[in-house]
Amino acid sequence: MNHRERILSAINHRQPDRIPLDLGATPSSGISVVAYQNLVNHLGLSNKKNHAYDVIQQVTQPEMELLDLWGVDVFDIGRFFNADENYWHSLELIEGYPALYPKWFSPEKQANGVWLAPGKCGEFIGKMPVGATFFDQLIFPYADAYPENYQNLGFDMSRTVWGGFGFTPFDRIDEPNFWTSLREKALEALANTDRALLIGVGCNLFEWGTFLRRIDNFLMDLYMEPENVHRLLDALLEKHLEFLAKVCEAVGDIVDIIKFGDDLGTNTGPLFDTETYCEFFKPRHQMMCDFVKKHSSAHTMLHSCGGIYELIPHLIEAGFEILNPVQINAINMKPADLKREFGKDLTFWGGGVNTQSVLNRATPQQVKDHVKQNLEIFGKDGGYVFNTIHNIMPDVPAENLVAMIETLHEFR
Repeated sequence: MNHRERILSAINHRQPDRIPLDLGATPSSGISVVAYQNLVNHLGLSNKKNHAYDVIQQVTQPEMELLDLWGVDVFDIGRFFNADENYWHSLELIEGYPALYPKWFSPEKQANGVWLAPGKCGEFIGKMPVGATFFDQLIFPYADAYPENYQNLGFDMSRTVWGGFGFTPFDRIDEPNFWTSLREKALEALANTDRALLIGVGCNLFEWGTFLRRIDNFLMDLYMEPENVHRLLDALLEKHLEFLAKVCEAVGDIVDIIKFGDDLGTNTGPLFDTETYCEFFKPRHQMMCDFVKKHSSAHTMLHSCGGIYELIPHLIEAGFEILNPVQINAINMKPADLKREFGKDLTFWGGGVNTQSVLNRATPQQVKDHVKQNLEIFGKDGGYVFNTIHNIMPDVPAENLVAMIETLHEFR
């Protein structure tokens, strides 16, 4: 099989010739600029450029040399939008780890060592404290109250880090002929690679409530102010469907996967009960999934962190075909249970290795044993793409990453 056939076989629950691999196609199960630099130095690769395309989480876009070496099977089409070196400039935000960042991202270092990053509106919207490796959100536009109407929703969203610091290709969405260019780039990618193509669209619902209102307020609002929550979610849904219509028209017949995002859980379980998910989010998730399936040939992926076992049947009913990153260290997320109960209906894209306490702390042999055990469970009968349970963080030793990939290749 070629790379695309391998990914599609897994998604369609057919056993591929070998387990597919993702590294870098999503910004929440990728690799940090620190871990990446340590890895390419360890491997002695010739191309050591470090492109931090997710400036919030400081996640890098792996170079083709590494992707070819490890046999990665899928690309994020955003990488075809930032291939010009004039798109990037060099910064050293993390001491000892200079990297290339989009030129529109120009944080300013304060006298106390804190980095502050301005958004499109000119005000500082992100903050990286001393010793940190990611940017925190500074502005929550609706923290004090919900607005009377949502005429300024787009502007309000741009004042948050997640709306103000977009990932490629959508950081260029305001450029003339963006949608035409998106299609041209996607067709060019399709013609020049046999890797599967993924595009991340976000279209978060719960998370946008937390970005705008702040998570403590929004969690209370689900129970105390349901009318305001519904009103906000309706405005978000309208905006998301307009956006999805443009995505599907531009690349719906080209990309293989459209990835949504909505973190619904923590290590200790869902952020709210099943009834709340079904009232506020499930119907709207279903409307977006239905739209994608009606207007494109792409498969639907949801990125959701945490222990979301109780929500998975509803996510399947809503229309999500793929779950990422499968946080197996969270409560009720044991690989065997997930595969047995949901493996016929859901493709697990992740769950290959625990990045919170194994990949960063175990010995290489312990990493190998852990990865092999997960592969034996998830890898049967298709429905699986190997990926980590979240981003590979700065504290992960390069030797452990090599052990992870060696185990995958041996298992194949």
